Amino acid sequence: MKGYLVLDLSIKDLSGFMEYAEKIPEFIEKHGGRYIVQGVVPEKMEGAWAPERLVVLEFPSQEKAREFLSDPDAQSLFAVRHKTTDSNLILAEGCVEA
Repeated sequence: MKGYLVLDLSIKDLSGFMEYAEKIPEFIEKHGGRYIVQGVVPEKMEGAWAPERLVVLEFPSQEKAREFLSDPDAQSLFAVRHKTTDSNLILAEGCVEA
């Protein structure tokens, strides 16, 4: 089953964040991932959750998503994201495909 990384983020330093935004797609693709939602401003429909920007990444499996997150070559980029944003990240398993 597919794995989905859902990132909600608030950018604190746009110029610093741009290094991450420009370079991270290479690592997403390296692990078989793709953008489903790429940094959009979501429309709040219910509840208290109000992300400023939202990213959803789809991977062939949860394991591939975990490999992406633990890729040693991407760790410096994750550090850039942590420094330049306030963010929350979750991993969710997709439904069985019909």
